[in-house]
Amino acid sequence: MKILDTTIAPGQTAVVRVPVGQLPSGNSIYFTAHVFRAKQPGPVLLLLGGIHGDEINGMEIVRQFIASQPMRYLLRGAVIAIPIVNTYGFINFSREVPDGKDVNRSFPGSSVGSLAARVAYALHANILPLAQFGVDFHTGGQSNYNYPQVRYSPTDVQAQELAAAFGAPLQLAYPSISKSLRKTAADKYKLPIIVFEGGENKRYDGLSIQHGLEGIQRLLQWKEMASGMAAPRAGLHFSKSVWLRANRGGVFQWMKCAGNYVRKGEPLGFINDPHGTKPIKYIYSTRDGYMIGHNNAPVVSQGDALFHIAYKEPATSL
Repeated sequence: MKILDTTIAPGQTAVVRVPVGQLPSGNSIYFTAHVFRAKQPGPVLLLLGGIHGDEINGMEIVRQFIASQPMRYLLRGAVIAIPIVNTYGFINFSREVPDGKDVNRSFPGSSVGSLAARVAYALHANILPLAQFGVDFHTGGQSNYNYPQVRYSPTDVQAQELAAAFGAPLQLAYPSISKSLRKTAADKYKLPIIVFEGGENKRYDGLSIQHGLEGIQRLLQWKEMASGMAAPRAGLHFSKSVWLRANRGGVFQWMKCAGNYVRKGEPLGFINDPHGTKPIKYIYSTRDGYMIGHNNAPVVSQGDALFHIAYKEPATSL
């Protein structure tokens, strides 16, 4: 296995810095790939955190995996672990790079393009061709908490099998987005990647980190890359989801949070008028399903996303 000028032989580990660009100061920016290669041949697992620079939980999951010293228990194959892909965003506490573009909407990227395109290109050109399967770790966005879940492309059988083996509490069939890592990996390299979502940005969430680490271990055991038998975990599967949005601006409080089952017509939260001149407004569930995400912001504008509910399509009679 070779990344840039570094060759990793069977039984070796390596830390490879992959350059992606420069700051205005002239300092070079790179992402760091930790490579663990067992003596016996086998599949290569890719673990990615921090494609969005403010999503701390994903970085911490990959960091803790690295700290676990995988070579102590890796039997075959290899793991490439990159805790922070988007170093620009991490430095600036931002989802995007400083020019405002989203790395995960910039694949396959360009070596002479924008900052986001350069990050995407460095990953796709140097890392993606080496892997056979992968997990991309994310969190919810600004003030949005996601209950631990994995998302996979509904038309990708391998990705669906990965999601089941990972064993997150919730598993969702989500089509891949144009110019995303997941779509580029599937289209260009036939590389199945699942997306783990857990917690919210700029905030640690112990539950999400725990589920992320346990999921990695299940994958290694499932692929016989580590000893032991993967403990089965039957997560709930969903094929559809819907966002419930604020019916007016004001001061928001939720009554039900992510991870709870909800019924159609059930009140989930309410919005008060900060001036005290208008009556309270409740937000009601429009579906029977599981809440997979909720908004923690106390102040919302009309139209803001408040609750994310996953549901199954009703059975159709023949």
